[in-house]
Amino acid sequence: MPADLWGNAVSEGSRAALAAIDAFAGGLVAYEARAATILAAAEADATHPLVATWAGVLTLLGEHEAAVQAARPWLAAAEAGLDRANPRERRHFVALRAWIDGAIDEAILELETLVAEYPRDLTALKLLHYHLFNRGDFPGLLRTAELAVAAAPELAYVHGMAAFGYEQLHLLDEAEAAARRALSIEPREPWAQHALAHVMLTEGRIDEGIGFLETARPGWTRLNSFMLTHLWWHLALFYLSAGREADALAAYDDQVWAVAKDYSQDQIGAVSLLARLEMGGVAVGARWQDLGTHLAARKTDVVQPFLSVQYLYGLARAGREEADALLDAIAAAAADKERQDRLVWQQVALPLAQGLVAHARGGFAAAAEQLADVLPRLIRLGGSHAQRDLFEIVLLDARIRSGDFVEAQQMLALRRAHDPDGVPLNRSLAAVYRALGLPALADAADARVRARLP
Repeated sequence: MPADLWGNAVSEGSRAALAAIDAFAGGLVAYEARAATILAAAEADATHPLVATWAGVLTLLGEHEAAVQAARPWLAAAEAGLDRANPRERRHFVALRAWIDGAIDEAILELETLVAEYPRDLTALKLLHYHLFNRGDFPGLLRTAELAVAAAPELAYVHGMAAFGYEQLHLLDEAEAAARRALSIEPREPWAQHALAHVMLTEGRIDEGIGFLETARPGWTRLNSFMLTHLWWHLALFYLSAGREADALAAYDDQVWAVAKDYSQDQIGAVSLLARLEMGGVAVGARWQDLGTHLAARKTDVVQPFLSVQYLYGLARAGREEADALLDAIAAAAADKERQDRLVWQQVALPLAQGLVAHARGGFAAAAEQLADVLPRLIRLGGSHAQRDLFEIVLLDARIRSGDFVEAQQMLALRRAHDPDGVPLNRSLAAVYRALGLPALADAADARVRARLP
């Protein structure tokens, strides 16, 4: 019986089918564009159950409203070939079926069983991490990665996944050690690079982060659009903290918002970076309007709450009427008792969405009140803590612009623990201290800005 590149048994199939299985399995964990070849292989011959199953998986990973219906034919093709599937392949099929049905709890359970039984099945592990990440279950990321580390310590990817699990648990020393172990095996391992960038950003190692990612950048040529643009997103955050505003804006124009403008992850990366640039004092011109034209198609998109609230902010900030339609769709998702994730929409996404729209439309006092109430529950929305930090930055901006300088000073002073010399942060702190009648502290913040600027 043949095996995939990780050593897992695969049902007999054509040479093209087996090559596509390896391309998907390897490309998924390495964030390489070759993973997409599974679709061409399935279109040519969908009789292999794993080829059809993973074509359905890739379709769902597109994260768009039509993805579920588009994946159903692949599910049917996989089911037709189940009689030749081995037990591992059958579990992958069951996980896909649950995902299509919106039964994410069941999909997670199936993938957890797969990883426990086949800890070298890195495809199952990566898909499990996708769902756990979207749930904010960061302990689950580490717990399951540890199984793969024990079973396949020679593979860089398992250490990269463990590194990200550690980092999301704020275990930064362990995260750095795991990331560096991955990079000692494969220096181009992107998820380990990403985890290490998170560590450096969280610890305020700004210049080191710039140097690290700029050195790694030549190895990003084979990455898919998400990983490529997301690594550039991290580099842009370092540039922004360092006061290299022109470089941060160029990263937005030439990299973050220059690859796949119809893809969910590229879109939210653009929304997040553009908002940070603008709230950091950078003139962004007509970029919101350009971004809004691409977000307009998301006006009823409630596939994932973490995505929807960012589409919404971009639409509202662009002045698009589709923002109202999307806010209505989020409210409907919050009221839909058939949704397994209804409480997240109701208790987190909807109040967050209302606060973001208020901020985008200039209602800063209302935005501050709404956002302050929901921020303690944000982990349930999913996304990394670096991504969720956008919402705290919006709250901070709302407090400053509504004149709530006491609360703003508290937030800024706490944020300095992670970004002591950050240029946008210290500029804001200087303005807040002046408003509070503390000119010496304002001058000290200004001096930190002057010392940091290129």
